[in-house]
Amino acid sequence: MLAGAGDRHHAWIGTDARPDIESIEDCERLVRAFYGKAMLDEEIGWIFTDVAELDLEAHVPVITSFWATILLGAQSYGGGAFGVHAELHRKAGGLRQEHFERWLVLWCQTVDELFDGPLAAAAKVHALRVANAFYGRLQMYPVADEAAGASG
Repeated sequence: MLAGAGDRHHAWIGTDARPDIESIEDCERLVRAFYGKAMLDEEIGWIFTDVAELDLEAHVPVITSFWATILLGAQSYGGGAFGVHAELHRKAGGLRQEHFERWLVLWCQTVDELFDGPLAAAAKVHALRVANAFYGRLQMYPVADEAAGASG
């Protein structure tokens, strides 16, 4: 009796479920929605607009390729993302933990608004891994302001 009630409950939840990420087009939709938020965000928007001076139309295909490679096995991404972020770290005067946390919150919110399923979950898990890895590696790259403050 209880199992049947649970089955009906899950079937009801499924009728309103968002689709999972299934295609390169889905990855592009996610990337565009995310950057639409991130570039306007009070906490991190300046990193994209003022520091990176991000050309969204040039950037979207690259990042879409990254996520399609990770999530769909497209193998279309050539790599090299860390070097770009190390340069942003230098130019921004240091990317801080709060920046990565905000990036992750916006990413996960965007995923949850658009998609639901195993690949959507994988997109959030992988974003956490990337944020942690990049933040950790950037700690080995002191920026001018931090270096001056430490020696003075």
